[in-house]
Amino acid sequence: MMSQPKLNTVRKGSADSQRIAILAETGKIELSYAEIPEPGSDEIRVKIKWVGICGSDVEAFRGARAPEFLSTPSRLGHEVAGVIDKVGGNILGLKVGDQVTCRYVWGAFAEYIVCSAFNVKVVPENFPLIETSLLEVLPGVIHTAELSEIKPHSSVLITGQGVSGLVITQVISLFSPKVLAVTDLNEKNLILARKYGATHTYQIPNTTDSTMDVVGKDFPDGFDVVIPCLLEGDGMMDAVDAAAFGGKVVMYGCIGTCNRPFDFFKVHRKRLNIYSTEPRSDMEMRRFFNEGIQMTLDGLVNTREMVTHTLPLGNIQEAFELRSDPNNDALHILIDCEA
Repeated sequence: MMSQPKLNTVRKGSADSQRIAILAETGKIELSYAEIPEPGSDEIRVKIKWVGICGSDVEAFRGARAPEFLSTPSRLGHEVAGVIDKVGGNILGLKVGDQVTCRYVWGAFAEYIVCSAFNVKVVPENFPLIETSLLEVLPGVIHTAELSEIKPHSSVLITGQGVSGLVITQVISLFSPKVLAVTDLNEKNLILARKYGATHTYQIPNTTDSTMDVVGKDFPDGFDVVIPCLLEGDGMMDAVDAAAFGGKVVMYGCIGTCNRPFDFFKVHRKRLNIYSTEPRSDMEMRRFFNEGIQMTLDGLVNTREMVTHTLPLGNIQEAFELRSDPNNDALHILIDCEA
Protein backbone atom coordinates (compact mmCIF):
# COMPACT_ATOMS: atom_id res chain seq x y z
CA MET A 1 0.00 0.00 0.00
CA MET A 2 2.67 2.47 -1.08
CA SER A 3 1.27 5.96 -1.66
CA GLN A 4 2.74 7.62 -4.76
CA PRO A 5 2.34 11.36 -5.48
CA LYS A 6 1.84 12.78 -8.95
CA LEU A 7 4.72 14.61 -10.60
CA ASN A 8 2.61 17.39 -12.17
CA THR A 9 4.31 20.75 -11.70
CA VAL A 10 2.78 24.24 -11.65
CA ARG A 11 4.06 27.77 -11.86
CA LYS A 12 5.92 29.19 -8.87
CA GLY A 13 3.85 31.50 -6.70
CA SER A 14 0.37 30.30 -7.65
CA ALA A 15 -2.05 30.30 -4.75
CA ASP A 16 -2.42 26.53 -4.61
CA SER A 17 1.23 25.63 -5.18
CA GLN A 18 3.72 23.94 -2.89
CA ARG A 19 7.45 23.38 -3.07
CA ILE A 20 8.56 19.86 -3.94
CA ALA A 21 11.95 18.27 -4.53
CA ILE A 22 12.54 16.35 -7.75
CA LEU A 23 15.39 13.97 -8.47
CA ALA A 24 16.06 15.28 -11.97
CA GLU A 25 18.98 12.97 -12.70
CA THR A 26 21.68 11.05 -10.88
CA GLY A 27 23.33 13.39 -8.37
CA LYS A 28 20.93 16.28 -9.00
CA ILE A 29 17.89 17.00 -6.84
CA GLU A 30 16.19 20.36 -7.28
CA LEU A 31 13.15 22.34 -6.17
CA SER A 32 10.05 22.69 -8.28
CA TYR A 33 6.40 23.52 -7.65
CA ALA A 34 3.28 21.38 -7.72
CA GLU A 35 -0.36 21.72 -6.81
CA ILE A 36 -1.21 21.26 -3.16
CA PRO A 37 -3.06 17.93 -3.28
CA GLU A 38 -6.64 17.59 -2.11
CA PRO A 39 -7.52 14.44 -0.13
CA GLY A 40 -10.25 12.18 -1.42
CA SER A 41 -13.07 11.00 0.79
CA ASP A 42 -10.95 8.10 2.09
CA GLU A 43 -7.71 10.06 2.44
CA ILE A 44 -5.98 12.53 4.71
CA ARG A 45 -3.54 15.34 3.95
CA VAL A 46 -0.39 15.81 6.01
CA LYS A 47 1.41 19.12 6.33
CA ILE A 48 4.99 17.96 6.46
CA LYS A 49 7.54 19.29 8.91
CA TRP A 50 10.47 16.86 8.89
CA VAL A 51 11.61 14.19 6.42
CA GLY A 52 14.69 12.07 7.01
CA ILE A 53 17.08 11.17 4.20
CA CYS A 54 16.97 7.38 4.13
CA GLY A 55 19.64 5.12 2.69
CA SER A 56 17.28 4.21 -0.15
CA ASP A 57 17.03 7.93 -1.01
CA VAL A 58 20.83 8.11 -1.06
CA GLU A 59 21.09 5.12 -3.38
CA ALA A 60 18.53 6.66 -5.74
CA PHE A 61 20.52 9.92 -5.67
CA ARG A 62 23.67 7.97 -6.54
CA GLY A 63 21.92 6.11 -9.35
CA ALA A 64 22.35 2.76 -7.63
CA ARG A 65 18.65 1.83 -7.48
CA ALA A 66 17.68 2.37 -11.12
CA PRO A 67 16.16 0.93 -13.22
CA GLU A 68 14.70 -1.78 -10.98
CA PHE A 69 13.69 0.71 -8.28
CA LEU A 70 12.82 3.97 -10.03
CA SER A 71 13.39 6.15 -13.05
CA THR A 72 14.06 9.86 -13.27
CA PRO A 73 12.62 12.39 -12.87
CA SER A 74 11.06 11.19 -9.63
CA ARG A 75 10.20 12.26 -6.11
CA LEU A 76 11.92 10.85 -3.04
CA GLY A 77 11.34 10.93 0.71
CA HIS A 78 9.34 8.64 3.00
CA GLU A 79 10.54 9.15 6.61
CA VAL A 80 7.83 11.66 7.51
CA ALA A 81 6.86 13.69 10.55
CA GLY A 82 3.97 16.11 10.19
CA VAL A 83 0.50 17.18 11.19
CA ILE A 84 -2.85 16.28 9.60
CA ASP A 85 -4.34 19.42 8.12
CA LYS A 86 -7.29 18.02 6.14
CA VAL A 87 -9.41 14.87 6.45
CA GLY A 88 -11.66 13.15 3.91
CA GLY A 89 -15.33 12.72 4.69
CA ASN A 90 -15.15 8.95 5.24
CA ILE A 91 -12.27 9.07 7.72
CA LEU A 92 -13.09 8.34 11.35
CA GLY A 93 -10.74 8.66 14.31
CA LEU A 94 -8.10 10.81 12.61
CA LYS A 95 -8.57 14.57 12.86
CA VAL A 96 -7.02 17.86 11.86
CA GLY A 97 -4.15 18.72 14.21
CA ASP A 98 -3.10 15.12 14.89
CA GLN A 99 0.68 14.72 14.92
CA VAL A 100 1.65 11.74 12.77
CA THR A 101 4.43 9.64 11.37
CA CYS A 102 3.98 7.93 8.00
CA ARG A 103 5.01 4.68 6.36
CA TYR A 104 4.76 3.47 2.76
CA VAL A 105 4.51 6.99 1.38
CA TRP A 106 6.79 8.37 -1.30
CA GLY A 107 7.59 11.85 -2.55
CA ALA A 108 7.56 13.46 0.89
CA PHE A 109 10.29 16.02 0.28
CA ALA A 110 7.48 18.51 -0.11
CA GLU A 111 5.20 20.70 1.97
CA TYR A 112 2.11 18.47 1.75
CA ILE A 113 1.33 14.88 0.91
CA VAL A 114 -1.95 12.98 0.61
CA CYS A 115 -2.22 9.36 1.69
CA SER A 116 -4.63 6.80 3.12
CA ALA A 117 -5.33 6.30 6.80
CA PHE A 118 -3.31 3.07 6.55
CA ASN A 119 -0.16 5.09 5.93
CA VAL A 120 -0.21 7.13 9.15
CA LYS A 121 0.12 6.56 12.87
CA VAL A 122 -0.79 9.24 15.38
CA VAL A 123 1.86 10.01 18.00
CA PRO A 124 1.19 11.90 21.24
CA GLU A 125 1.33 15.68 20.92
CA ASN A 126 4.02 15.83 23.61
CA PHE A 127 6.33 13.56 21.55
CA PRO A 128 8.95 15.77 19.83
CA LEU A 129 8.07 16.05 16.16
CA ILE A 130 11.75 16.20 15.19
CA GLU A 131 12.17 12.61 16.38
CA THR A 132 9.02 11.28 14.76
CA SER A 133 10.34 10.58 11.24
CA LEU A 134 12.67 7.82 12.50
CA LEU A 135 9.69 5.79 13.72
CA GLU A 136 9.22 4.74 10.09
CA VAL A 137 12.07 2.21 10.27
CA LEU A 138 10.74 0.35 13.30
CA PRO A 139 8.35 -2.15 11.63
CA GLY A 140 11.23 -3.58 9.59
CA VAL A 141 13.51 -3.51 12.63
CA ILE A 142 11.09 -5.42 14.84
CA HIS A 143 10.47 -7.97 12.10
CA THR A 144 14.25 -8.38 11.80
CA ALA A 145 14.46 -9.13 15.52
CA GLU A 146 11.64 -11.69 15.35
CA LEU A 147 13.14 -13.48 12.34
CA SER A 148 16.50 -13.64 14.12
CA GLU A 149 15.04 -15.86 16.88
CA ILE A 150 17.75 -14.78 19.29
CA LYS A 151 18.39 -16.83 22.42
CA PRO A 152 20.60 -15.96 25.44
CA HIS A 153 23.39 -18.13 24.00
CA SER A 154 23.21 -16.57 20.50
CA SER A 155 26.04 -14.68 18.86
CA VAL A 156 24.86 -11.82 16.63
CA LEU A 157 26.75 -9.61 14.18
CA ILE A 158 25.28 -6.38 12.78
CA THR A 159 27.28 -4.93 9.89
CA GLY A 160 26.77 -1.18 9.65
CA GLN A 161 25.83 1.25 12.40
CA GLY A 162 24.08 3.96 10.45
CA VAL A 163 20.62 5.08 11.53
CA SER A 164 18.86 1.74 10.99
CA GLY A 165 21.84 -0.23 12.30
CA LEU A 166 21.85 1.72 15.55
CA VAL A 167 18.10 1.24 15.99
CA ILE A 168 18.49 -2.49 15.33
CA THR A 169 21.31 -2.67 17.88
CA GLN A 170 19.01 -1.18 20.51
CA VAL A 171 16.19 -3.61 19.75
CA ILE A 172 18.41 -6.71 19.44
CA SER A 173 20.08 -5.91 22.76
CA LEU A 174 16.66 -6.34 24.44
CA PHE A 175 16.83 -10.04 23.48
CA SER A 176 20.03 -10.39 25.58
CA PRO A 177 22.25 -12.31 23.15
CA LYS A 178 25.52 -13.63 24.55
CA VAL A 179 27.42 -11.69 21.86
CA LEU A 180 26.22 -8.57 20.07
CA ALA A 181 29.04 -7.52 17.76
CA VAL A 182 28.77 -4.57 15.37
CA THR A 183 30.93 -3.03 12.67
CA ASP A 184 31.08 0.41 11.09
CA LEU A 185 33.46 2.77 9.29
CA ASN A 186 32.88 5.54 11.83
CA GLU A 187 34.17 5.34 15.41
CA LYS A 188 31.54 7.86 16.57
CA ASN A 189 28.81 5.48 15.50
CA LEU A 190 30.51 2.65 17.37
CA ILE A 191 30.55 4.75 20.55
CA LEU A 192 26.76 5.03 20.28
CA ALA A 193 26.52 1.30 19.57
CA ARG A 194 28.38 0.46 22.78
CA LYS A 195 25.99 2.71 24.67
CA TYR A 196 23.06 0.90 23.04
CA GLY A 197 24.17 -2.58 24.08
CA ALA A 198 26.85 -3.82 21.68
CA THR A 199 29.28 -6.16 23.45
CA HIS A 200 31.96 -5.96 20.74
CA THR A 201 32.60 -3.13 18.27
CA TYR A 202 34.93 -3.12 15.28
CA GLN A 203 35.92 -0.26 13.02
CA ILE A 204 36.22 -1.37 9.40
CA PRO A 205 39.00 0.59 7.62
CA ASN A 206 37.15 0.91 4.29
CA THR A 207 34.19 -0.50 2.39
CA THR A 208 36.26 -3.05 0.48
CA ASP A 209 37.63 -4.79 3.58
CA SER A 210 36.31 -8.21 4.56
CA THR A 211 34.42 -8.24 7.84
CA MET A 212 35.94 -11.59 8.84
CA ASP A 213 39.43 -10.20 8.29
CA VAL A 214 38.60 -7.75 11.10
CA VAL A 215 36.42 -9.81 13.47
CA GLY A 216 37.61 -13.33 12.62
CA LYS A 217 40.41 -13.29 15.18
CA ASP A 218 37.83 -13.08 17.96
CA PHE A 219 35.11 -15.12 16.24
CA PRO A 220 36.78 -17.58 13.86
CA ASP A 221 33.66 -19.76 13.62
CA GLY A 222 31.39 -16.86 12.65
CA PHE A 223 28.05 -15.85 14.14
CA ASP A 224 24.69 -17.54 14.64
CA VAL A 225 22.88 -14.51 13.22
CA VAL A 226 24.26 -11.90 10.82
CA ILE A 227 22.19 -8.78 10.12
CA PRO A 228 23.62 -6.67 7.29
CA CYS A 229 22.59 -3.01 7.56
CA LEU A 230 24.64 -1.64 4.68
CA LEU A 231 23.35 -0.03 1.48
CA GLU A 232 25.26 -1.90 -1.22
CA GLY A 233 24.31 -5.43 -2.20
CA ASP A 234 27.96 -6.51 -2.08
CA GLY A 235 27.63 -6.73 1.70
CA MET A 236 25.47 -9.86 1.38
CA MET A 237 28.41 -12.07 0.42
CA ASP A 238 30.34 -10.56 3.31
CA ALA A 239 27.43 -11.51 5.58
CA VAL A 240 27.46 -15.08 4.27
CA ASP A 241 31.19 -15.28 4.99
CA ALA A 242 30.58 -14.12 8.58
CA ALA A 243 27.74 -16.55 9.30
CA ALA A 244 28.47 -19.71 11.28
CA PHE A 245 27.62 -23.20 10.02
CA GLY A 246 23.85 -23.61 10.32
CA GLY A 247 23.40 -19.89 10.95
CA LYS A 248 21.15 -17.32 9.36
CA VAL A 249 21.45 -14.02 7.52
CA VAL A 250 18.57 -11.63 8.22
CA MET A 251 18.66 -9.20 5.34
CA TYR A 252 17.65 -5.80 6.69
CA GLY A 253 19.99 -3.99 4.29
CA CYS A 254 22.21 -4.82 1.31
CA ILE A 255 19.34 -4.53 -1.17
CA GLY A 256 21.25 -2.17 -3.47
CA THR A 257 23.33 -2.91 -6.54
CA CYS A 258 25.53 -6.01 -6.23
CA ASN A 259 28.78 -6.15 -8.17
CA ARG A 260 30.39 -9.02 -6.28
CA PRO A 261 29.52 -12.59 -7.40
CA PHE A 262 27.20 -14.33 -4.94
CA ASP A 263 28.39 -17.79 -3.94
CA PHE A 264 25.25 -19.91 -3.70
CA PHE A 265 27.30 -23.03 -3.09
CA LYS A 266 28.76 -21.46 0.06
CA VAL A 267 25.21 -20.81 1.30
CA HIS A 268 24.40 -24.47 0.63
CA ARG A 269 27.64 -25.77 2.14
CA LYS A 270 27.24 -23.73 5.34
CA ARG A 271 23.52 -24.72 5.61
CA LEU A 272 22.45 -21.10 5.94
CA ASN A 273 18.99 -19.58 6.00
CA ILE A 274 18.50 -16.14 4.44
CA TYR A 275 15.50 -13.99 5.36
CA SER A 276 14.05 -10.78 3.93
CA THR A 277 12.73 -8.43 6.61
CA GLU A 278 9.97 -6.32 5.06
CA PRO A 279 6.64 -7.22 6.76
CA ARG A 280 4.76 -9.71 4.63
CA SER A 281 1.25 -8.30 5.03
CA ASP A 282 -0.45 -5.01 5.77
CA MET A 283 -1.74 -6.38 9.06
CA GLU A 284 1.74 -7.48 10.09
CA MET A 285 3.14 -4.05 9.22
CA ARG A 286 0.51 -2.30 11.34
CA ARG A 287 1.29 -4.54 14.31
CA PHE A 288 5.01 -3.83 14.03
CA PHE A 289 4.29 -0.11 13.61
CA ASN A 290 2.23 -0.06 16.82
CA GLU A 291 4.87 -2.01 18.74
CA GLY A 292 7.69 0.21 17.49
CA ILE A 293 5.99 3.44 18.46
CA GLN A 294 5.18 2.05 21.90
CA MET A 295 8.81 0.97 22.42
CA THR A 296 9.93 4.50 21.63
CA LEU A 297 7.33 6.06 23.92
CA ASP A 298 8.46 3.67 26.66
CA GLY A 299 12.02 4.95 26.32
CA LEU A 300 13.43 1.69 24.95
CA VAL A 301 14.54 3.13 21.61
CA ASN A 302 16.56 6.35 21.48
CA THR A 303 16.23 8.42 18.30
CA ARG A 304 17.37 11.78 19.69
CA GLU A 305 21.13 11.23 19.43
CA MET A 306 21.09 10.15 15.79
CA VAL A 307 20.00 13.47 14.30
CA THR A 308 23.25 15.23 13.38
CA HIS A 309 22.06 17.78 10.80
CA THR A 310 18.89 19.68 9.89
CA LEU A 311 18.63 21.63 6.63
CA PRO A 312 15.75 23.49 4.98
CA LEU A 313 14.00 22.11 1.92
CA GLY A 314 15.66 24.81 -0.17
CA ASN A 315 19.07 23.27 0.63
CA ILE A 316 18.12 19.72 -0.32
CA GLN A 317 20.94 19.30 -2.87
CA GLU A 318 23.46 20.22 -0.19
CA ALA A 319 21.78 17.84 2.25
CA PHE A 320 21.98 14.91 -0.17
CA GLU A 321 25.60 15.60 -0.98
CA LEU A 322 26.37 15.65 2.74
CA ARG A 323 24.46 12.41 3.38
CA SER A 324 26.05 10.72 0.38
CA ASP A 325 29.63 11.45 1.49
CA PRO A 326 30.99 8.70 3.79
CA ASN A 327 33.93 10.86 4.84
CA ASN A 328 32.10 13.06 7.34
CA ASP A 329 30.21 12.72 10.62
CA ALA A 330 26.70 13.00 9.14
CA LEU A 331 24.50 10.30 10.62
CA HIS A 332 20.85 11.28 10.25
CA ILE A 333 19.93 14.35 8.22
CA LEU A 334 16.46 15.87 8.47
CA ILE A 335 14.91 18.16 5.88
CA ASP A 336 12.78 20.94 7.33
CA CYS A 337 9.93 21.26 4.84
CA GLU A 338 8.46 24.32 6.56
CA ALA A 339 11.65 26.40 6.73
